[in-house]
Amino acid sequence: MFEYDKNIPEPESGDFLISEPFLNDPNFERTVVLICEHSDESTFGLILNKLSDLKLNDVLEDEVAFQAYLNLGGPVEQNTLHFIHRLEDKIEGSIELNNGLFWSGDFEQVKFLISSNLIKEEDIQFFLGYAGWDKGQLRKELDRQSWFVRKKATAREIFDMESDILWKSILSDMGGKYKVFSNYPVDPRLN
Repeated sequence: MFEYDKNIPEPESGDFLISEPFLNDPNFERTVVLICEHSDESTFGLILNKLSDLKLNDVLEDEVAFQAYLNLGGPVEQNTLHFIHRLEDKIEGSIELNNGLFWSGDFEQVKFLISSNLIKEEDIQFFLGYAGWDKGQLRKELDRQSWFVRKKATAREIFDMESDILWKSILSDMGGKYKVFSNYPVDPRLN
């Protein structure tokens, strides 16, 4: 059996949280979470690899020409809409998480850019809800080794990789024992 890390680092904005292979929570089973905001008080993230069966037009009053499916960003407040993008300075109020990876911004501007065909679907992702942790909650989960932290998520990984292989691919790229974890079956009885 492999040993997990004894001292998992504190995540920062722009890092990945990767669920351990047998995390027993259907909301987070084999998920990759992008940390958008982390402080001593709370953590806000978006699950990157859980698609919903809804499109943007299904949740907006104004119709927009955006055909990609929305992601399930997490179990918290699934009546809220969030987005990440790699559009740099095209969207005012965006927060840069890492080089070329941005979170949030002026949503009215986003709708205008979509309707003007100035945003490609592969450069922006929308999320229903979010993953959130209160003060000390995430640290307890890290200490229980429910999550691995991978520093510095990249826009390429998020936007150019298929979401259904994201969990496995990131663990594999981390190498060593993480590469082994990436090949664990969902049901260990199938091993």
